[in-house]
Amino acid sequence: MSKQEGGCCEPLSESPLEEDQAAELASMFKALGDPVRLRLLSMIASRPDGEICVCELTPAFELSQPTISHHLKQLRQAGLVDSDRRGTWVYYRLRPETTARLAAVLSSAGNRQPADVA
Repeated sequence: MSKQEGGCCEPLSESPLEEDQAAELASMFKALGDPVRLRLLSMIASRPDGEICVCELTPAFELSQPTISHHLKQLRQAGLVDSDRRGTWVYYRLRPETTARLAAVLSSAGNRQPADVA
């Protein structure tokens, strides 16, 4: 199977996903299936400088710091964000190549036109 730019897969409108591709994409979508994680990802993605400190994320939620860290870990494990420790703080940034893959899969599925019904 040939790969598109960014290492994703052929558009869904051209061929179905292979089992391993479906499993990988499902883990990403599963990570985004939680409102807290989706909000965290949007907060990280919307930063003009491309990254945000966990110390800025935690106060935005009525959750404990360990809970926020757990959600960020889920986003990291799904490949949606990267992080760097700087002293006592951890900074998070979006992995645009991964979110581009998700967008490409959804976009290709949405562009499919149904066959004309006679």
